[in-house]
Amino acid sequence: MTEHGAAARDHGQVRVRFAPSPSGDLHVGNLRTALYDWAFARATGGVFVLRIEDTDATRVKPEYIASAQDTMRWMGLDWDEGPGVGGSFGPYLQSERLGTYADWVDRFLAEGHAYYCYCTPEELQARRQAARKAGGPSGYDGHCRTLTADQVAAYQAEGRRPVVRFRMPEGSTTFTDLVRGEVTFDHAHVPDFVLARADGRPLYTLAVAVDDVLMEITHVVRGEDLLSSTPRQIAVYRAMGVPEDRFPVFAHLPYVLGPDGQPLSKRNGVVSINWYREQGFLPEALCNYLALLGWSPGENREEFTLAEMAAEFDLARVNKNAAQFDVRKLEAINGDKIRALEPADFAARITPFLVRAGMVAEPVPDADAALIAVGAALIQPRIRRLSEAPEMLGFLFGTEAGFHVNPADAERVLIPDSVPALAAAHKALDGLGTWSHEKIERVLRAALITELGLKRRVAFIPVYVAVTGRRVGPPLFDSIELLGREKTLDRLARAVQLADGAA
Repeated sequence: MTEHGAAARDHGQVRVRFAPSPSGDLHVGNLRTALYDWAFARATGGVFVLRIEDTDATRVKPEYIASAQDTMRWMGLDWDEGPGVGGSFGPYLQSERLGTYADWVDRFLAEGHAYYCYCTPEELQARRQAARKAGGPSGYDGHCRTLTADQVAAYQAEGRRPVVRFRMPEGSTTFTDLVRGEVTFDHAHVPDFVLARADGRPLYTLAVAVDDVLMEITHVVRGEDLLSSTPRQIAVYRAMGVPEDRFPVFAHLPYVLGPDGQPLSKRNGVVSINWYREQGFLPEALCNYLALLGWSPGENREEFTLAEMAAEFDLARVNKNAAQFDVRKLEAINGDKIRALEPADFAARITPFLVRAGMVAEPVPDADAALIAVGAALIQPRIRRLSEAPEMLGFLFGTEAGFHVNPADAERVLIPDSVPALAAAHKALDGLGTWSHEKIERVLRAALITELGLKRRVAFIPVYVAVTGRRVGPPLFDSIELLGREKTLDRLARAVQLADGAA
């Protein structure tokens, strides 16, 4: 029996890594892991390493690697070593370290820690099925562990190209996980595993273990889905001759579950961080919410900054129970973070959404920038996503020919009963001298509530829909002031015709 624990080991400075294998956009689980890695490094004064696991060129493309780095920068998760930064333990792309892995494979073969396996996929599958039917373990059965020279020669004569398998020792592995406590794996359930494919390309378990050792990683903080690979990695450390008190300490983070209680995936929820970015979620909100999926600063605090998390993060406070992703909770936090932004910052953050919607040009003209700044102040308390800005402020931009009322709102609100209020509003505003919020509010209240005797809701909703094109948006009187006299009167006149024709 072998034992690997964390309690009495002094690793000096913490070195922790985030090692994605980006085959697309980084997802919620990836970024939660990256966030915890980053926060642990910052809280301990350690080093945060970004390493890209890109040995599978069929899945990991350069554009995915670039996107992963862009996403991390957007989230505020800066790395101390890695692509674009450098460091003393590079290169940090595994595709640039293939010679190192090949050297270790040769050494393991020479020292008896590994052997060539000539089994074909069809043979492996047939033996697994037979083992299942017999009620035995269905992992690799060690068929090639003790081949004779004649057997090897026969396989080679057939033109078979072998993989390299690690010779898993008998016994068990026990280690202390900083999240889960003491964990034991019986090696009877950890069959010999492939280190390198027939073409020499390394597999995950070889590359990750070698890199963690050579890059002097002290703590491996990663998802619970990789827990079962830990005894394999520890076996590789031992075969490399690493002293047990220099093994990395493990911390396996709990699963993130979807609404159906199953691990979050494309099937049961949106997992791509870029989707949330495009939908107008702030990086501050995503970091805050992802942090809560397994950790809390205590005292029932649910909102905090990235800097506050970095100062307070402790792996000992990570919950081992699975966390459920709730987009409504994320949206609520996002709304709070939006309201906390400085006005100029908020205006700058909604501008790309207005540009993308085709409402303003890029570069943004000065007049539009000024309008955005004023309009942003009106909607900042009212939205939960930046992506709501085009709908909320769209009525201020573009030509009158391009303006239209939301059909559902028009059908519900711009009806014959609303004609008196719309006509009265047009008449009151047409005769208004000073075009200001205060004057607009005064004459509309007088015309619709005092003179017509309408209740506030009945009086103002038709006017609101006529002016902004929808039932929800910035405050009415501010909206009219920003829109201006000419456009407001034109829209009210068109709304009267539309409502009158709805009979």
